[in-house]
Amino acid sequence: MTALTHLLSLARSGDTMAASRLWQAVYAELKQMAAAKMAGEKRQVTLQATVLVHEVWLRLGDGAAFENRAHFFTAASEAMRRILVDQARRRLSQKRGSGEEALPIEETEIVAAGTDEKILQVHEVLDDLALQAPRQAEVVRLHFFVGLTNDEIAALLGIGESTVRREWTLAKAWLFQAIQGRR
Repeated sequence: MTALTHLLSLARSGDTMAASRLWQAVYAELKQMAAAKMAGEKRQVTLQATVLVHEVWLRLGDGAAFENRAHFFTAASEAMRRILVDQARRRLSQKRGSGEEALPIEETEIVAAGTDEKILQVHEVLDDLALQAPRQAEVVRLHFFVGLTNDEIAALLGIGESTVRREWTLAKAWLFQAIQGRR
């Protein structure tokens, strides 16, 4: 049993100090995941890695609901996905006006188009992929929404890197077809 799995077990059994020790144990790794995701953004990001990590922690609670390391980080990747999707939706609604007054062009910030739309497109079809190929969906969550490398995903899921590459390739093809089918 890993140290993290032991802490999760303590949290499940009601140990109130386990949540604090769990936070200390996972903070650096969650921040690395969030920073990797933020570094992959091609535009000015309003959400910072530290804020993303804290929001993920708030959504996950005290750790009592998780059985092991993989279960915890799977939930963390899903929480990051949801947070990023929510942020993309907010930015897109702001882009469309959302009841705000028009600003002169000189006062607006130029943002690369497409990133928020891509996040939402992948999010909209990811649940369908999860029904057909759960491991591929998990690879997409960890790669696309969290920004983990193939090696990191393989270690987290307990599978080989070549399996991760194969699942990522298959998932990308499926996502492309699904997104094209929605247009």
